[in-house]
Amino acid sequence: MSSLSSQSLHPSVAPTQRILIVDDDREIVRLVRAYLEQAGYQVFTAYDGESALHTLRRETPALLVLDLMLPDRDGWDITRICRSDPALKNIPIIMLTARVEDTDKIVGLELGADDYVTKPFNPREVVARVRSVLRRTLPENVSRQQILQVQGLFLDINQHQVFRDGEPVELTPTEFKLLRVFMENPGYAFPRSELAEQVLGFDSESLERTLDSHIKNLRRKVENDPAQPTYIHTVYGIGYRFVGNGG
Repeated sequence: MSSLSSQSLHPSVAPTQRILIVDDDREIVRLVRAYLEQAGYQVFTAYDGESALHTLRRETPALLVLDLMLPDRDGWDITRICRSDPALKNIPIIMLTARVEDTDKIVGLELGADDYVTKPFNPREVVARVRSVLRRTLPENVSRQQILQVQGLFLDINQHQVFRDGEPVELTPTEFKLLRVFMENPGYAFPRSELAEQVLGFDSESLERTLDSHIKNLRRKVENDPAQPTYIHTVYGIGYRFVGNGG
């Protein structure tokens, strides 16, 4: 196969998933928003319960990050409303709170929350929890597109095929998995340890060195100039980022 026609393969770019953050602490909202946007999500914000409900009904986000202690309606009340509203009941909820009592967590989960993060937290943990909850709550055909496209790169999940500018690219299973993880998370700066765990199964210093070798081989196959990569950028001191706009 020497070319890729629009008739033979109909690529579908995964839509940006929308996240609503609700917290009356504006610094927390700013920080979590920055990390989620870096991970490729579209983020909406609210600082009280009434505004949160208005945004929920207007935008119907893919996931709600919800503080429990709000100035008007608390997080428990918003969760009850969401779970009783047919238009909102399937939106997964991650609760944020400074309250550490197990009873609070149990009440939140029994009301229908999907996960719980206790303050203070690392914003990277929130990003990881968001991705994990979306993976396990969204239908397969919504959370994972069967064909991923970024500029001239096409990855067909079902057929296990990759094309670059219409030409087939032969990848090893590990390289394919690595490219899939990158293309499903454009813009996210993966720490090397996290990427090693996702692609290779677990993290260790030796596996991180192995990961670097896989990155080098993958760049050689998908980049026009591996020395000046268009897609797979090194984030010095952290790891790697897949640049979705090629810039």
